[in-house]
This record gives sequence, structure tokens and C-alpha cells, in this order.
Amino acid sequence: MRSRLLGIVLALVVLVLLGLGLPLGRGVAAAEQQELFLDRLTDTSRFASVAQQTLIDGQSKLLEPSLRRYEEVYGIAVVLLDRDRNVLATSREDVDLSGTGVPEMITGALVGKLPSAPPVLMPWDDEDLVLAEPVLIGGEVRAAVVTFSPTQKSRGRVLIWWSVLLTGSALALALGVLAALPLVRWTLRPVQRLDDATGRLLAAVVSGRPVTPVGSDSGPPELRQLSRSFDQMATNVSDALAAQRAFVADASHQLRNPLTALKLRLSNLEGHVDEEAEVHQVAALDEADRLNRILDELLSMARTESSSVDPVVVDVDRDIAGRLSAWQPAAVAKNVHLVLDGEPGGAALAPPGGVPAILDALLDNAFKFTREDTLVHVDVRRLDGWVQISVRDQGPGLEPDELERATDRFWRGQAHQNVSGSGLGLSIVRRVVERVDGRVVLESPEGEGLTVIVTIPAVD
Repeated sequence: MRSRLLGIVLALVVLVLLGLGLPLGRGVAAAEQQELFLDRLTDTSRFASVAQQTLIDGQSKLLEPSLRRYEEVYGIAVVLLDRDRNVLATSREDVDLSGTGVPEMITGALVGKLPSAPPVLMPWDDEDLVLAEPVLIGGEVRAAVVTFSPTQKSRGRVLIWWSVLLTGSALALALGVLAALPLVRWTLRPVQRLDDATGRLLAAVVSGRPVTPVGSDSGPPELRQLSRSFDQMATNVSDALAAQRAFVADASHQLRNPLTALKLRLSNLEGHVDEEAEVHQVAALDEADRLNRILDELLSMARTESSSVDPVVVDVDRDIAGRLSAWQPAAVAKNVHLVLDGEPGGAALAPPGGVPAILDALLDNAFKFTREDTLVHVDVRRLDGWVQISVRDQGPGLEPDELERATDRFWRGQAHQNVSGSGLGLSIVRRVVERVDGRVVLESPEGEGLTVIVTIPAVD
């Protein structure tokens, strides 16, 4: 954006310079042409006046010495013609009277027309300035005086003035650039801060850290006001999300005590209810257990989202080995083979306790849906600066249109509504991974269950 704004400023400067420089350059050329025209018109009129007496006396040739001397001094050729265009006197013999526009000027002078100003003199015009003035005797045109004036000196002065103007314009453009650079930086500084703050806002909101204010101490008033409005908006968003997380955590914690009491009361009813009502008592206990699991996962989600602790370097292999050992009894109880494959993952960047939380959520999800006497396959790889952890089960998998929604909160597939769970496990995984700018990818090839691939940054 800075380059575009600077380009706009420079384009305006160039337009101003062109708007001033072109008329000024043309005015310089017109002034030089006018000065040359008036000077040569005076000399031509003087020769026309001198030629009157020589024509009356019939001694036109007497003018030639003065014409030759004039050309030697000033380099201007002069020719005296009668009404039949015969040369009566000339400063030299080889004067060309057939050049562009010369015959027309002679014709005009012989009918009494006075010289008129020629077009504006330009540096690239190399033709002589030709003036033809009638010689009048008794009010009758008897001859015409034609002068041929070189324009090199005048064109040279025009070129010098144009060079001065061009140099001045270049200096003005350079000064415009020097002045525009700090102006553009000053103008765009709040925009740059807003752009940086937007990126920090998401990370701060996700991690639960305080939002750093943009500040509004420089820049145009409108952008300073925009910065203040952004700071207010960011504060409101952060406060709203913090309140939401606090509510979830508090509600989950406060519900635990009455839920525990409810489970105890339901358990104490065992053996004291009718046989017909016993099925309802067992179902109530199951629902209480399900509600307890949901509360546990809500607390885990709240802790994950509200944690303001920065990511740390963790030993991936040690964390995975510890969680696989802890889940081994559950695998034996369900007759599922828990297999670890791949290569050492080494060190990685993750929130404190992030890798165990990821493994717990993925293994819990896999054990819910995999069939007995099948494999739950855990694979670890280190690829191009990332540590990749994948968990694959041999359950029913997901439909292609369900893969993108599987990490949403409380989402459950239509075919899995009768499976215990809250739908928060994969959502917790995604929140943990987003803390370190990682990725979560779900794959479900037909007939091969579900594979969840988690990628977090590796540390050398």
C-alpha cells in the first residue's frame, strides 16, 4: 500500500510539473521567437526604406556592398526583388528563393502585405526565419526586400532555458519524493499498526492473553480515531470471550457437586425400587455418567481456551509413550491392539500438557468407534520442520461432507448418536493445535476407519 500511495503522490507531482512546465517552456520559446522577429523586422524595414531612394535613382546595385557587409557581420542574407521577381541587389548570389513558404511570402510582399509573426520557435526547427517587406514609392509597391535569418542562436537559448526547466522539474520531483516518503510513512503508520494488531488479536483471543492496544499517538486524526475504535472493539471482544470461558468453567464446576450428589442418591436406590422401575434407575445412572463426562470435557475446553501460558518445548516421544502406557488397560479391556509406529518425533512446540491432551482426546475417540479385535494405530513422523502425529482406527469412519464439521463443538455424526460422548474431543484437539499455528486434518478412506493427523512445529 505504501508504494501505491507514494506512486499516487508522485503522479500528482508530475502532473503539476507538467501543467506548469509545458506552458512555461512554450512561453520561453514564444518570447525568444518574438524577440527575434521584432529584431529582424526592424532590419528588414530599414532595408526597405533605404531601397526606396535607390529605386528612384535606378541605382539598386549600390545597395549590394552594404548588404554584403551586413551578412558578413550578422550572417543574415538580404535580397531586393522587383515586381517581376528579378533580383535587383543581393548579399550573395546563391540565395535560395524557392524554399518552403518563401514564394508565398514574396507574393504577399509584392501585393503590399506586411510581415507577420511566424510559428513558435522550437529547438528542432532548423529553417531560417524569412521575412518579406514591400518597398513603397508614392504609395505603390515597386519591389520587395527579403531577409533570411539563421535561428541557431535563438534555438540554442530556447534549449538552454528548457534544460534549466527540466533540471528544476527533476529537482522538484526529487524534493517531492523526499517530502512524500515521511508523509506516506506518517499516514500509513496507524494502518500498519492496525494490520499487526489484527494478527495479534486472533492469537491473543485464542490463547486468552490480554490484547495489546494499537495506540493512537501518530497519523491523521481519522486514522487515530479508527485505532481507538479498534482498541475498544478488541477489548470488548476479549472481555466477552473471557466472560464466556469463565461462565463455562464456573458452570461446569458448580454443576459437579449436585451431579455427584444425584449419582449417589441414584446409586443408593439400588435394590429399593420395583423391578419395573429398575431399568429407569439404570438409565438415569447412565445419563448422570454421560453428564459427568460432558462436564469434564467442558472444563478441559475452558482450560484450553483460557490458558495464557506461552507454548513450550516438549518431548513428544516421552509424552506419547506415557499416554500409550496409560491407555493400554483400556485397550486390553476392549480387546483392541494399540500399536505405535513411525520414527522419533523429538522436540516440538506445544502448550504445556498439550501433547498428552491431544493423545487422550484422539485415543478416547478411537476406542469409542473401533471394533473389537482391531488395531488403533498411532504414527509419529518428523517432516520438514513439523512433527506429525496421527491416530487411525478401524471404525465406521465419516462421510466426506462430515469431515470438515467433525472438529466443531458438540458435533456428532448421524450414525454415531448412540455412542457415548459429548462431541468435544476433536474440538479440544483443534484448539490446542491452533495455539501453536498447527494443523488438524481428518481422513476417512472408505472401509478404513478414521485417521486424524495432527501437525505441530518441530524444534531442532
